[in-house]
Amino acid sequence: MSIQEGAKYLEKPLKGRGILLGGVPGVKPAKVLILGGGVVGTNAAKIAAGMGADVTILDLNLTRLRYLDDVMPKNVHTMVSNEYSIRELIKDSDLIIGGVLVPGAKAPKLITRDMLKTMRPGTVLVDVAVDQGGCIETCRPTTHEDPTFIIDDVVHYCVANMPGAVPYTSTLALTNATLPYAIRLAGQGWKKACQDNLELRLGLNVIQGEVVYKAVADAFNLPYTDVKKFL
Repeated sequence: MSIQEGAKYLEKPLKGRGILLGGVPGVKPAKVLILGGGVVGTNAAKIAAGMGADVTILDLNLTRLRYLDDVMPKNVHTMVSNEYSIRELIKDSDLIIGGVLVPGAKAPKLITRDMLKTMRPGTVLVDVAVDQGGCIETCRPTTHEDPTFIIDDVVHYCVANMPGAVPYTSTLALTNATLPYAIRLAGQGWKKACQDNLELRLGLNVIQGEVVYKAVADAFNLPYTDVKKFL
């Protein structure tokens, strides 16, 4: 959805640069920069590449970049992520996707306020990690009713619940993934289910008022309690 929304807000009536993502014969396609090669970044790259854009994925993990280089089409390029490469690439990117996420913790700020002035007017930023603080400093959560705002002529799309725009598809996808866990919880109770299932146990955040997820405790400067105390 990040690419679908980004492509829409690149349109001139919506304050974007007025660029068609895939271009046309004789006219170059849009340049899409994706921060992070995880689930969000990989799927964003797949959609952007399918629409014909010129795509670059940044990530710190060389193994992941090698994999993406093998499986992605030729209009997708990979680069190691660092401040220098980000500052250089954003200068001529049309659509930038923030797909960096640290599970349970606040996302790192990879694009800072001062970087906006180096972007071209009408560049579109989509911060998928906005619900966990965002990886773009100037992003703040928005809604489907009022999804964008503009800073330094750069369009920010920061809807915290992007799948809510396609509730039929997203509800089926979510229940497909979560129903087996819900059945376990209903049949065994939370404690027995978490003792027997590592995936459920790793999902525990707070028990009896105590934070048992290290990243959450660190993010909010709260005391951390080992989950073993309760299991």
